Amino acid sequence: MTGGDAGIIALRPLIAETAAARIADRFVTAIALGHFVVGQRLPTIQELAKLLEVSPTTVREALGRLAALGYVSVQRGRNGGTFVTSQWGPASDSMVRRALEPGWNQLEVTLDFRSLIEQQIARTAALRHTVDDARRIVQAVRGYEAAGSDRETSRRADLELHQTIAAATQNSQLADLSLRIRRDVSLGFEAEPYNADVRARAIAQHAGLARAILDRKADEAARLAGEHFSLTAESLRELHSRVEHDDPPT
Repeated sequence: MTGGDAGIIALRPLIAETAAARIADRFVTAIALGHFVVGQRLPTIQELAKLLEVSPTTVREALGRLAALGYVSVQRGRNGGTFVTSQWGPASDSMVRRALEPGWNQLEVTLDFRSLIEQQIARTAALRHTVDDARRIVQAVRGYEAAGSDRETSRRADLELHQTIAAATQNSQLADLSLRIRRDVSLGFEAEPYNADVRARAIAQHAGLARAILDRKADEAARLAGEHFSLTAESLRELHSRVEHDDPPT
């Protein structure tokens, strides 16, 4: 890992002896942020293990902890899987605190870095996009709008839109950096905070950002990108504030 890589990673890979407990903390935090919502089926154990860079056994143990605490339930059968059953519970304060507090100062640095990078991506996309890029951006905006209330479809559509904008810079390293920072600020789950209000604001912001890019208004595109990506920063700060002053359980 280079010094530059170390500078933007707020949440380090998990060490084996504490991995299951720490993944459980991350899951509870992700659920509180709306990365996963009640009723949603989680990705498979294999998919989660790849995202979090730990073994399937560790993920399975973490999900077992969450099931015991009532955050998820496991359903068997052809249409089964692990489903989110609660957004917040008695253990949430302490689990969220453990997930966020140790790396909070570095996470704030990463959020600031993300804002700067995404503004530059939007500015560059406005100056460099091609006709094909413009068509793909319009399609991606419509795809997010059409995703409706389905959480996983919405997550994929949001990712597609921002990767499409990043690709319009004609610089693959910017697109890769955008995705990497997204992972860093989403606890490794590649998802943004989500609720009905956030989605409504995102729909409006996506449309405005796309218009500015397609009209080649670089400064306006950068400003709108900064506003849009503040949604994630706001959600994380609100959650951190909610738990940071509570007394730890005795």
